[in-house]
Amino acid sequence: MNQQETAMRKTALVIGAGGVIGSNLIGHLVTLPEWDIIGVSRRGGDNTDRIRYISADLLDASDTRQKLGSLREVTHIFYAAYQDRPTWAELVPPNLAMLVNVVEAVEPAARGLQHISLMQGYKVYGAHLGPFKTPARETDANHMPPEFNIDQQNFLEQRQAGKQWTWSALRPSVVCGVALGNPMNLAMVIAVYASISKELGIPLRFPGKPGAYHSLLEMTDAGLLAKATVWAATHERCANQAFNITNGDLFRWDELWPKIAAYFELETAPPLQMSLSVVMEDKEPLWDAMLKKYDLVPNSYQSVSSWAFGDFVFSWDYDFFADSSKARRAGFHEFVDTELMFQEIFDLLRERKIIP
Repeated sequence: MNQQETAMRKTALVIGAGGVIGSNLIGHLVTLPEWDIIGVSRRGGDNTDRIRYISADLLDASDTRQKLGSLREVTHIFYAAYQDRPTWAELVPPNLAMLVNVVEAVEPAARGLQHISLMQGYKVYGAHLGPFKTPARETDANHMPPEFNIDQQNFLEQRQAGKQWTWSALRPSVVCGVALGNPMNLAMVIAVYASISKELGIPLRFPGKPGAYHSLLEMTDAGLLAKATVWAATHERCANQAFNITNGDLFRWDELWPKIAAYFELETAPPLQMSLSVVMEDKEPLWDAMLKKYDLVPNSYQSVSSWAFGDFVFSWDYDFFADSSKARRAGFHEFVDTELMFQEIFDLLRERKIIP
């Protein structure tokens, strides 16, 4: 490697490497030859010639400093970690603390730090609270706190003042991809729900609120989000800004749901509002039997089910979408067909023998 190539190399520190967003980001970075990658998560991972994994407790400032404080080579921090809590207020302290601990550990050592990328979402717009202004735009006013996404961005804005590095904030819709043990994985919710419905010989019913079946929504493919994240982190015109990142199309469940059912060779029946957290609670013995029957990879029922998140998404009886034209105007023109995205994710889950 010559001197010019060495100078052009970048080192990504991916925080939250085991999640659907972080793992797909690493998968994209591996295809870019100028990047070295360090992945951070609670579970760690298997090292390769391009990726080094670190297991760290980001809620523990001391452990974070010990594990990350010597990473002088880091040029870009991609922050996609998340800690779930029962209430919106309880989400703030751990999720803000983890970001603060990472930045305070890495920034002093990484003198060549160029950028910190923050993963957000439509909670910034109050989408989790009820009907919100659509299409949501990056210039929309903040809502009444608590909101950890806003607190995280405020921290970065204040920390960045007078520094050489810049930040960006990515705001995807519901992110869909393949990852196990993730509390927010809609594609896995649908795939497991459909697989169990098929095993029970019953039609695939939409389980959400009646109004949610007809609301206008959008999704964000995890691979598309990964490309957008690297794009925003490496272009000067994106510095210190937020960007909505979406597939680029809109849909209603009443049109897409029958197509999902057809993929699994299932009939549909009229929607029936029910809590997946309740009706799927007793299905672990059935899942364990399906693992043996179809020779699936022995993933635990807990690792493949995100029923609370499914209940959350299927409760949106209001429009749920944002304007992503700012990213297009700045130069990011990728898009994904949402129906095809679901099919490809389901194909991959079958190929990896996660579902029958």
